[in-house]
Amino acid sequence: MRREWQVFYYIKQDGTKPVEEYIENLPVREQAKTLAYINLLQEKGPNLPRPYADLLEDGIHELRVKLRGTQVRFLYFFCYQNFIVITNVFDKHTKKVPLDKINLAKENRTDFLNRYTGEELRRFKS
Repeated sequence: MRREWQVFYYIKQDGTKPVEEYIENLPVREQAKTLAYINLLQEKGPNLPRPYADLLEDGIHELRVKLRGTQVRFLYFFCYQNFIVITNVFDKHTKKVPLDKINLAKENRTDFLNRYTGEELRRFKS
């Protein structure tokens, strides 16, 4: 049986959606490429291999997309058996993913898990 993964974009406590807003502000062609990568992540989950995705540390993963010649990273985590939460996104200009971006993903994960249960997420399923 194939597991279905559900992707969510992190929502800050003030209601803003930085990842969703980032994607919406991309040119149409880059939106399409980004959404294709996210769909691939949804399909493969933790089995999505490099060069598309990689584990960074402490359960934080990166989705690796190249847009307009820039390496873009979407950081995410898995939770509640079949959910993927994309916590933050940034243009990568250094060899390694900056520690502050990983720490932000961890903080967003903690906030998300404190505010949402698996049952609540299942009700949002589209």
